[in-house]
Amino acid sequence: MAHSLNPEQSRAVRTIEGPVLILAGAGTGKTRVITHRIARMLTQGIAPENILAVTFTNKAAREMQSRVSKLLPRRRPRQDDGTKDPPKRPTICTFHSLGVRILRRHIQALGYKRNFVIYSQSDQLGVIKKILSHMGGHAEKPDPASVLALLSRYRNQGEGGEEPFADEQSRALAQRIEARYVDALKACNAVDFDDLILLTLKLLRSQPEVLSACRERYRYVMVDEYQDTNAKQFELIHLLTAEHRNLCVVGDDDQSIYGWRGAEIANLLELDRYYPEVTTIKLEQNYRSTNAILKAANAVIRHNTRRKEKTLWSEKGMGSRIQLASYADDEEEARSVVEEIDFRRLAKKIPWKDHAILFRTNQQSRVLETALRNAKIRYRLVGGQSFFDRREIKEFVAYLKTVLNPHDDISLLRIANVPARGISDKTAQTLLALSQEHRCSVFEIMGRLQVHSELSRQAINGIGELNRLIHHFHLALEQPGLSLTSWVETLLEDTRYLEELRRSEKDPAVADSRIQNIRDLIASIDSSPTSRLPHQQLEAFLEDLTLDADRLTEKEDTGDQVTLITTHSCKGLEFPHVFLVGVEEGLLPHSRSRVEGTLEEERRLFYVALTRAMSSLVLSICHSRKRYGEKTPCHPSPFLAEIPEEWVEHRDEANRAPVEQAVGKSLFGSIKDAIQ
Repeated sequence: MAHSLNPEQSRAVRTIEGPVLILAGAGTGKTRVITHRIARMLTQGIAPENILAVTFTNKAAREMQSRVSKLLPRRRPRQDDGTKDPPKRPTICTFHSLGVRILRRHIQALGYKRNFVIYSQSDQLGVIKKILSHMGGHAEKPDPASVLALLSRYRNQGEGGEEPFADEQSRALAQRIEARYVDALKACNAVDFDDLILLTLKLLRSQPEVLSACRERYRYVMVDEYQDTNAKQFELIHLLTAEHRNLCVVGDDDQSIYGWRGAEIANLLELDRYYPEVTTIKLEQNYRSTNAILKAANAVIRHNTRRKEKTLWSEKGMGSRIQLASYADDEEEARSVVEEIDFRRLAKKIPWKDHAILFRTNQQSRVLETALRNAKIRYRLVGGQSFFDRREIKEFVAYLKTVLNPHDDISLLRIANVPARGISDKTAQTLLALSQEHRCSVFEIMGRLQVHSELSRQAINGIGELNRLIHHFHLALEQPGLSLTSWVETLLEDTRYLEELRRSEKDPAVADSRIQNIRDLIASIDSSPTSRLPHQQLEAFLEDLTLDADRLTEKEDTGDQVTLITTHSCKGLEFPHVFLVGVEEGLLPHSRSRVEGTLEEERRLFYVALTRAMSSLVLSICHSRKRYGEKTPCHPSPFLAEIPEEWVEHRDEANRAPVEQAVGKSLFGSIKDAIQ
């Protein structure tokens, strides 16, 4: 096992007891260290159930689980009767999945039922809209998405944490909405993503026996990407490890780029305040990039004052210098970058998929996409519409949630008139108002005869139809041995939902695509055998969908495509050839950074972008850029001046020097071979 590790990685793997801080620079093999460390604990006799590794994404958790499995012996010991012991695994999961595991066992102590539902962001927005619609005042109502983000920051800030509000008005709005929001969710026996941490904390603080049981179970705790933790996540980890002290955190303060969503870099930088005996191990050998790229990145990040010193180096050689290209405007920039990518594919046999174009803001992607389409180059835009944000998926999942938990108002109202059954928006508002007046769910109101006098005959018939449908399919879920796939097919048939999809789309191809999306989702419901009752199986399926919404999207075969991605989304990824466009004042660093005091975070973002490149890196700037239809002058980013000249090769595309004859002949020969 240890032969594949360098000396510092090996030291990190061997240091098991007590608090450990592993400072893992970009591309230094931190996942390898984490998985080898878990495997070592297991081979030393530490019980799998006593090991907890927490990550930020389900993809990372799955990769770690897979790698740990490959490092361990395949054979399991046999029992006296000759059967094999069931496999035991360490818990490797996200913060939110950890919260679910604890809450499913103990949430009744907080007044919830164990079969709580987890609201997605769209469900949360529905609650916020409902609250805003009933708030007094004639002023223009704020944007629900902005209010939800504000509320999340307010709920997650810690004692003495970094101040997330620019003004007292924002704080007052968050305070005003919080109690109503929490009550609305609890009335539906629902929790949101924040609750998975906040309610777990409330449980551990208020129930000493639950805290003791969790500490006893999770005796060795590891946290990946520790620089991205917020105040509440830190508190959760501290509660679990304060007694046994076996905490290992892995992270890189130089890659802390999520301060805008509550991440607190102080959790890493000031770990010794809570764990004075912490052992710090630096991983500085980079396995990704050439030294020219690393020397430039090291030089840039040293300008940050709030960091732990580390210097990345590589055995890959010096490599070519970073290229800095300047263009007249953003259209020329996009066109030239795309032409270079296509030229490399023809002349140097470098596939499109080896290239990534990075940009700071989403608005920059439009001109790049246009240039790629004009050149007939395939590409994928990372961070586009999620599979689970598609209308048909939202509606279908809302049906499943409603039948499982009829008191989930948000889901019920989403599908109340889909397909149309006479329950208009006005009727829905009446039902909602009555439910608030009687302090019960919309489903309960639907079953009370006295509400019918306030509704039209058409609405009454529609409510009766929906009520019967929910009752019928809810009761069916109690039948042991029921096939969920068959149950869903019958639900779709009775609701005529697929017919509704066909009717609502003018383009038959689009309708077919939407229906196929539903079919793909259904196919995964009965994908694994289970002894659970159907309603428990559906509950687990919906929980997995909410917690692991990237799984289906992740399975899509990207093929030979250029990657278009924002600098925030690219962390953790690597590409042989990287183009970072728009390295200009106002974009990188962003214009807000000087006002908000986040210049060091912007520099870390630039550092992250630089260290995605494996072999070649091209930075580009424009003399002007189109904004709101008008061309405005641009100025180079001050970060560019922090890269030593010896690692930069300047390219002025407007005055490019002619290619030498020998080089030209070689390139044209390659192109000729490629097209023959």
